[in-house]
Amino acid sequence: MLQTLATAWASLPGIARTTVWIVIVTVVLILCVALLTLWERKVIGWMQLRRGPNRVRLLGLFPGLGQPFADVFKLLTKEVVIPTNANKLLFWVAPMIALIPAFAAWAVIPLSPDLVISEANAGLLYLLALTSMGVYGVIIAGWAANSKYAFLGALRSAAQMVAYEIAMGFALVGVLMAAGSMNLGVIVRTQEGGFLSWNWFWLFPLLIVYFISGVAETNRAPFDVAEGESEIVAGFHVEYSGIAFALFFLAEYANMILISALTAVFFFGGWLSPWQGWPGIGGTILGQPSFFWLALKIFLFLFVFLWFRATFPRYRYDQIMRLGWKALIPVTLVWIGVEMVLSHLHVGPWAHPWFQ
Repeated sequence: MLQTLATAWASLPGIARTTVWIVIVTVVLILCVALLTLWERKVIGWMQLRRGPNRVRLLGLFPGLGQPFADVFKLLTKEVVIPTNANKLLFWVAPMIALIPAFAAWAVIPLSPDLVISEANAGLLYLLALTSMGVYGVIIAGWAANSKYAFLGALRSAAQMVAYEIAMGFALVGVLMAAGSMNLGVIVRTQEGGFLSWNWFWLFPLLIVYFISGVAETNRAPFDVAEGESEIVAGFHVEYSGIAFALFFLAEYANMILISALTAVFFFGGWLSPWQGWPGIGGTILGQPSFFWLALKIFLFLFVFLWFRATFPRYRYDQIMRLGWKALIPVTLVWIGVEMVLSHLHVGPWAHPWFQ
C-alpha cells in the first residue's frame, strides 16, 4: 500500500506536488491557530490559578477542546455589520491583506531537510516583503471603516509596526552576514554542529531584538496599544464583526506562529538537532535533523508569547516608540559593526570553510 502511494506521488508533476503541500500547510496552520487560541487561554489560566475553558467538549471527550470550534461557529453565524459610510470594498479587502502574507510566507520556510515548498534563493527578501504587507491591512481597515476611533488605532498600530519592522530588518542583515545566503535552507545548514553552532550564540543581541520586534509586529502584549480599550476602544478593527473580525485574529495568531518559526530558523538551527555531532547521542535518532525539532522550537517560542501576555502590563505608547527607535535599532547597528570585526578576524561563523 505504502509503495503504491509512493509510486503515485512520484508520478505526479512538480506543480501538483507543490499544490498538495500548499493545501496541507494551509490546513495545518488553520488548525494550529484554532488550537493556539485554546492553549493561550489554558496557559494564562494556569499562570493565574484558573482553569480556563473547560465546558465545550469535542466528541464528548476532552473538556475545553471544542471551544475553538464553537468560537468559529459563533463568528461564522454572526452578522457582519458594515458602517453606512464605510468604503465597502476596502472594508472587506483589509482583513485579506492582513491574513494572506502570514500564510504565503510559509512557501520559503524549510520544514525539514527535504521539505520546502519553494527553494527560493531570495527567500529572505521574499519574507521581508511579505511581512511588511501586514501594515497595509491595518491602515486600510482603520481608514475604510470611516470611524475616528478605528483610524486613530490604525495610525498608532502602523507607526509601531513600521518602527519595529526596521529593527527586524537590521537584525536579519546580521543573519545574512553570518550565513552568506538569503536561502533559508542554506541559513539552517550553516548552523550545523550542535546548539553552540547556532546563530543565537554569536548573534545573541540580534536574537533579542528580533524576537521583541516580532512581538511588537504582531501587536501582542505588552505592545498591544492598538487595542487600548480605555483610550481607543478596540483599535483599528473596532467596526468589524463576525467572520471579518475573525480574519484579523486569524492573521494575528498565524503571525505569532510565523515569527516563532522564523526565530527558530534564523537563530536556532531550524530543523537541526541540538545534539548533532555530539559523541554518543549525536549518532542516535536524537541527533538527526527532522521536522520534530522545528516544531518543538516553534512550540517553545509560542509559549514565550503567551508568557509575555500573562506577565507584563501594557506599555505606554511613548515607551514603545522609544524602545523601538532609541534602543533596538541602535543595538542592531552596533552589533552589525561587531560582526564586521568578527568576519575580518574569521571568528565564529566566519571561521567555517564557506567563508574562506
